[in-house]
Amino acid sequence: MKFYPSKLLAVVLSGMIILPLSTFAQVETSAFGNGYTPVASVSAPQAQIVYYRSAGSNEKAAAHVYVDGEYQAALLSGGYTTFCVAAGSHSLGAWVNDAPGYQGKNQQPYRDTLVAGKTYFVKVDSGNNGRPLTVSREQAEQELQGLKQQVHTLSRASSVQQCQYKASQYKDYTLSGDVLFAFGKSARRDVSGQGEEAVRQLVSQIKQGTVNVNHITVTGHTDAIGSASANQRLGLQRAQTVRRMIIENGIPARSVSAESAGSNEPVSQQCSGSRAERISCMAPDRRVVVRVDANRLE
Repeated sequence: MKFYPSKLLAVVLSGMIILPLSTFAQVETSAFGNGYTPVASVSAPQAQIVYYRSAGSNEKAAAHVYVDGEYQAALLSGGYTTFCVAAGSHSLGAWVNDAPGYQGKNQQPYRDTLVAGKTYFVKVDSGNNGRPLTVSREQAEQELQGLKQQVHTLSRASSVQQCQYKASQYKDYTLSGDVLFAFGKSARRDVSGQGEEAVRQLVSQIKQGTVNVNHITVTGHTDAIGSASANQRLGLQRAQTVRRMIIENGIPARSVSAESAGSNEPVSQQCSGSRAERISCMAPDRRVVVRVDANRLE
């Protein structure tokens, strides 16, 4: 693909009316949907685009995304949109401070041929006059962690289609957090010898049981002891360490991503008593789940 490398003016798509910042302030809380999760592969003859805007952007105006000169989404900082088109020649772009001239609607200088069955990860580059910036899946999915789907406007792009996804074949493997790490630890140097062997055996099982490993998602889970933010961070750090170990054992880095569920998905029930008793009772919650998907990466 040859595309190169907040409070907001909200877009209401009834006649592309632009509302003032004060109006957007009232709807900002409903501007985002669910957080990003890795996308599945689409079936030919479609191509899929994940267009996103990194969190922390200083720009206060929307990045208007256009497909073939027609409006798709208005991305805030920390937002993304996913859509599909028929494979073939299309123009893409995202313009910040687009009103009132609507450059993206009137100019489509960045065009390329999108391949059937392929997913493109495209990042808003606000300093490059609308030009889309394509990045690798690995880079994109690291930056997409914590980003949320942009849902406050509707697409008007006639070439955008409902995505037709391939059937996914998942298999989950669960590693005990207490086998892998000492309590509260997460670094590579903290992995026990028993944990090293557990990951080696896991990778061996994956290689033996899967003809074509397309993607592996490593999710860190914690118990409910401590703050939610600390648990979210610990879960991610543990997942990143296990991801590194899986790569060390021969799985390509581009095929493995890491994420955290924190303490949001416990499996223990009604743990009470002293802190030591609760730690023991919640041991099943401290785990790393490795999900193998045979139909994700292209």
